[in-house]
Amino acid sequence: MQKWTFVTVGIVWMMATPISSYGGALPVQERADLFLRWMNAGHLAMARVENEAQWKAVTDVTPEHQAAAAAASEAAAAFRGNAAVIREVRFLLQHRQELRPITVRQLERVLLGAAEGPMTNPRLVAERVRAETAQAAKMNSYTFRLHGRPITANQIDHLLQTSMDLKERLDVWLASKEIGPVLKPGLVRLQRLRNAVAKEVGFHDYFALSAARYGMTTEEILQMQEQFLRDLWPLYVQLHTWAKYQLAKKFHQPVPDLIPAHWINNRWAQEWTGFVPAMNLDAAIGRHSAQWVVRTAERYFTSMGLPPLPPSFWEKSDLYPVPPDSKRKKNPHASCWHIDLEHDIRALMNVEPNTQWFFTAHHELGHGHYDLSYARPEIPPLLRGAPCPAFHEAMAMLAELGASQPDYLRSLGLIQDWDEENNLIPLLLEQALSQVVPFMFWASGVMTHWEADLYARNLPPDQWNHRWWQYKRMFQGIEPPVPRGEEYCDPATKTHINDAPCYYYSYAIATVIKFQLHDYIAREILHQSPYRCTYAGNKKVGAFLRSIMEKGATEDWRTLIREATGQELSTKPMMNYFRPLLEWLKKQNAGRRIGWSGAWLPIKD
Repeated sequence: MQKWTFVTVGIVWMMATPISSYGGALPVQERADLFLRWMNAGHLAMARVENEAQWKAVTDVTPEHQAAAAAASEAAAAFRGNAAVIREVRFLLQHRQELRPITVRQLERVLLGAAEGPMTNPRLVAERVRAETAQAAKMNSYTFRLHGRPITANQIDHLLQTSMDLKERLDVWLASKEIGPVLKPGLVRLQRLRNAVAKEVGFHDYFALSAARYGMTTEEILQMQEQFLRDLWPLYVQLHTWAKYQLAKKFHQPVPDLIPAHWINNRWAQEWTGFVPAMNLDAAIGRHSAQWVVRTAERYFTSMGLPPLPPSFWEKSDLYPVPPDSKRKKNPHASCWHIDLEHDIRALMNVEPNTQWFFTAHHELGHGHYDLSYARPEIPPLLRGAPCPAFHEAMAMLAELGASQPDYLRSLGLIQDWDEENNLIPLLLEQALSQVVPFMFWASGVMTHWEADLYARNLPPDQWNHRWWQYKRMFQGIEPPVPRGEEYCDPATKTHINDAPCYYYSYAIATVIKFQLHDYIAREILHQSPYRCTYAGNKKVGAFLRSIMEKGATEDWRTLIREATGQELSTKPMMNYFRPLLEWLKKQNAGRRIGWSGAWLPIKD
C-alpha cells in the first residue's frame, strides 16, 4: 500500500508541477536523475495497470473488458505522453553530452513512449486509444465461418495443413479472408491516427517512429531489408522453383508460374510447411498432452541453468484452447506478457499437442525467460525490455532453432537416431521452408514494404489490396487463387497489421540475429556442427544467453551483437548454414526455369 501511495502521489505531483520549478537550478545530470526517478516509478505502476486490463480484454473479450482496457490505455497515455514530460525530455536531450549514457537511453525511451500518446493533443490520443480498442475487439471476437458454420483459427490451419482437395482448400482460404472487410474501416481510421500521433512528437509518420526504435530512418530500414533479400535471393528462387514442382505433383496440376496462395499450408504463405513428411512430429507429439508440450518447453530453459518461470506463470497464463461450448472468446494469436515488469509473466496460447505448438511454446517461453532475466533492480524499469524489438524476437526464435536440433528431439523420444549425412538435406529443407527463407521474403518484402506505403506514403485505401498482391507476386512469387479486388482487405487479415503496426521487419532482423547467435554458439561454445548442436542441458550456452538477456535495453542493439559475436549484423551465417541446401537445389532444378514472371530481381544462373 505504501508503494502505491508513493507512486501515485509522485505521479500526480509531477503532472501538476511545472518541471522548471524543481529543476531550474540543478546540474543537468541531477535534474535528469530526479525526473527519471518519478518516470521509472510511474512507468512501473502504469505498466501493471495497463497490462492487466489488456490481458483481461484479450483473454475474455467482453464490452466491459474492452472499456476497461481503453480506460487504462488512456490513463497510461496521459502519463507517458504528458506535455510537461515531453518538454523536459527534449530539454535534457539537448544536453546529452553532460549526461551518463544510461541516462540518455532512458530519456530516449521516454520520448518514444510519449510518441505513442502525446498529450499535447489529448483528443487525438483518446481517439486513437478508442480506435485501437475497437479494432482489437472486432478482431478478437470475430467468428470465422466455412459454408455457414463456425470454424476456429486452429481448424482453418489444420485443414490447410492436411487437406488434399483443392476445392476444399480454396473454400478454407477464402473463409480465412472474410475478416478483412470487417477490419478495413478500422484500419483506415488507424492509418490516419497513428500517423497523427507520430507527427505530434516530430516524426514524419508512424513508420518513421517505429524505425526510431532502432536508431534508424525509414529509408535505412528499407535498405536493410532489401539487402537481406538480395543476399538470400539465390536461395529463395531455387526453393520457390523446387516447391512449385513439388506442389504441382502433390495436387496433380500443371507447374504454375506463380504459386497459388491456397496451395501453401499457411493462410498468408509466410511459412511453407508439409514438404518434408519425415520431419513432421505431429504423430509423436500427439501421444502426449498439451500440458506436456508447455512443461517440456520450460524444462528446455531450466536445463541450461536459467531460473524457472515463477509459479504465477502457471496460475495466471491462458495456455489452452477455449472449449467449443464456452461463451468466452479470446485472442487466437500466441503472445507472452510481462505484466508488471517484475515477475508476473504470462503466456496466451491455444496449445495442442502438435508440431506447430511444440515450437510455438518454446518461442513464447523464450520471451518469458528474456523478461525474467532483466527484471532485476540493476535495470531501471524504463530499460526492462530488449535493446530493440528484434532482439526479443531473436532470442525467442533461437529457442525454436535450439528445440529443433535432432539430438534434443531424440532425447524427448520424438525422432529416432539421426544420421547427419543422410538427413541433413531434409532437415535444412524443413527449416528453410517452414521457418526462414519464404518468411524473410514475406517479412522484409511484403509486410515491410506494404506498411511503409501505408504510413510513410499514405497509400489510399482504394489501392490497398492491389498493392498487397503486387508485393506478394514480386517478392514471394505467390498469386491469389481467385481475383481479389478492393472490396477485400487481405492485409488486414494478418493480426499484426492491426495490433502491432510496422513490426514485421523486426522479425526479419531477428531471424538474421538468430543465425548469427546460433553460429557463434555452435563454433565457439559447443564446438559442434551447427546442424546438431544441443543447447539443452548445457550450462555454458545458458550463461551466454543470459549474459545477453540480462542487460535489457541498457546498450545499443548493434553494440550488443558485436559484443556477443565479435561481428557486425550479417546474413553470412544464415547463408553458410543453408549452403548445402542451395547446392542440392541447383541439382534438383537442373533444366527447369528458375523463378517467375515479374520477380523483384532478375534471375541469374
